[in-house]
Amino acid sequence: MAVKAVHVSDVPHPNLDHQQQQLALSSPRGEGGEREGEETIGSITKFVVMGHRGSGMNMLQSPDPRMKSLKENSLLSFNAAAKLPLDFIEFDVQVTKDDCPVIFHDNFIFTQQQGVLVEKRVTDLTLQELLSYGPQKDESNVGKPLFRKTKDGRVFEWKVEQDDCFCTLEEAFNKVESPVGFNIELKFDDQLVYTKQQLTHSLDVILKVVHEHAGDRRIMFSSFQPDAAQLMRKLQQKYHVFFLTNGGSEIYTDTRRNSLEEAIHVCLEGGLQGIVSEVKAIFRNPGAIARIKEAKLSLFTYGQLNNVGEVVYMQHLMGVEGVIVDLVDEITRAISDNDSDKKVDQLRKFQRNTTLPPQFSKEELSFLLNLMPQLMVNH
Repeated sequence: MAVKAVHVSDVPHPNLDHQQQQLALSSPRGEGGEREGEETIGSITKFVVMGHRGSGMNMLQSPDPRMKSLKENSLLSFNAAAKLPLDFIEFDVQVTKDDCPVIFHDNFIFTQQQGVLVEKRVTDLTLQELLSYGPQKDESNVGKPLFRKTKDGRVFEWKVEQDDCFCTLEEAFNKVESPVGFNIELKFDDQLVYTKQQLTHSLDVILKVVHEHAGDRRIMFSSFQPDAAQLMRKLQQKYHVFFLTNGGSEIYTDTRRNSLEEAIHVCLEGGLQGIVSEVKAIFRNPGAIARIKEAKLSLFTYGQLNNVGEVVYMQHLMGVEGVIVDLVDEITRAISDNDSDKKVDQLRKFQRNTTLPPQFSKEELSFLLNLMPQLMVNH
């Protein structure tokens, strides 16, 4: 069966007429609709694709050159993504020591001094100290060499094909092309315990920039930190707030982070609008989708499996409303055929003939292949 490249939003939903398809692809409003004065990402009546850290995150350990093409979380990456047919870009925001919201993912930044690796916590740096790392806006200046440490402790020099300077949240609002929306992840360290006062201060600093510069750009907030997510909803009612969870693939001291059921409870307790789950948690527990819908919550996913078009297609059929992806250009295409047997056959051909996406093992693909027939029967 030939693969036809189409936009993800055009993938047909079996057994639904056109009007029902539009409803199926809309974010849930809940009974009574949106609150007065509240912005909604639900105005997008199609499957949502978000660019992870812009045009995709950097995986310096990956042999795939696409994962080292553009500097993640940079204006260069954001504007490259904005030219593609996607709805939002996702990026990580932290607040510097001198109260400037900056866009940077890792909790620590690394450089080398006389051959020795030196690490600094991002939130312990001033803006100017942070900007002294990596490429410089003033080409006459030489930035500190930039390194990155992976979860398993390996260290790589942070080299990409097209590099760029770090940027602030304010710069993103002013220099990233519209109409692409922003999914602003509120970044906090998993290993630290924050007081309500500390969280409130950081969120207030971020909100000040948002209120002054967002204009009519679509905005949503998300966070793995449950207290931060709930507090952001209390501090403002205009923009939707989502709770990020890996659905139990890692266990945390804070039990609210350890399952999709806990994520639903966090959302309902805090008045949040939805969940962003690691995609494998959804495939391992597809019944959670119905419970999330019953709670009138929206559902998006993230993770390396989202770099496979067939996985995105399956989530569409299962009721997931959108995906955060690294291979943005590829995932704005999907399979148009909706016959289950042919779909599984296409996946097997994909496994045999296609180079695996970055960090996507044969075991993970086998897991999906074994699960797909059951999911197709149930859906």
